[in-house]
Amino acid sequence: MNSAGIESYLFSKQDLSYAQLQIRTIPSVDPERIIGVRTPELRAFAKELYKEGDTDEFLHALPHKYFDEDQLHAFIISLQKDFDVCISNVEVFLPFIDNWATCDQMSPKVFKKEPQRLLPYIKKWIKSDKTYTVRFAVGMLMEHFLDDGFDTKHADMVAALRSDEYYINMMIAWYFATALAKQYDSVLPYIENRRLDTWTHNKTIQKSVESYRITPEQKEYLKSLKIKKK
Repeated sequence: MNSAGIESYLFSKQDLSYAQLQIRTIPSVDPERIIGVRTPELRAFAKELYKEGDTDEFLHALPHKYFDEDQLHAFIISLQKDFDVCISNVEVFLPFIDNWATCDQMSPKVFKKEPQRLLPYIKKWIKSDKTYTVRFAVGMLMEHFLDDGFDTKHADMVAALRSDEYYINMMIAWYFATALAKQYDSVLPYIENRRLDTWTHNKTIQKSVESYRITPEQKEYLKSLKIKKK
């Protein structure tokens, strides 16, 4: 299906009340770019297009006019089974991502099978000057390198980040809160030694305290490590 056909289909699934919700929750996107297609509809359409094998024109028609097209693009990439094709498409698309939703919903399944091939790309992305490329890099470390593949060198990369961008700092806090839930003993020193900036440090503790995966004793200790504002 060509880009015009895809746009027409998306408008046929428009939900104006959902569009208003997205306008409120994704402030970095121009409201005029939001059609208002619900996520399950987009996921189902992505699967249909991917199954048909007719997505090349759409994936290269960048930048897209509509946010919903960006979402569809992310879902199509997430379905790709060939690592080389997938990583190529991710690299092309990343510079065009302008919001947290598209960034966070792009989660290629093939990366789970070959995380060590992904790591060099993460190391490159995390040094980017683009907000959502950095956020995606940290998100990929959180998703694929906090279990068997965990290494404190990965946490070092995230802890070294300094940014004025809210959406980067929120992802750093999310990463460390998740890391505390999965690798508490290894990650706790990053909080004890104040390796993060004050805002991100306190947000990490807040998110950890809200987590059901942190024990009551751990929560109490983490709360004692909060940096008080002067």
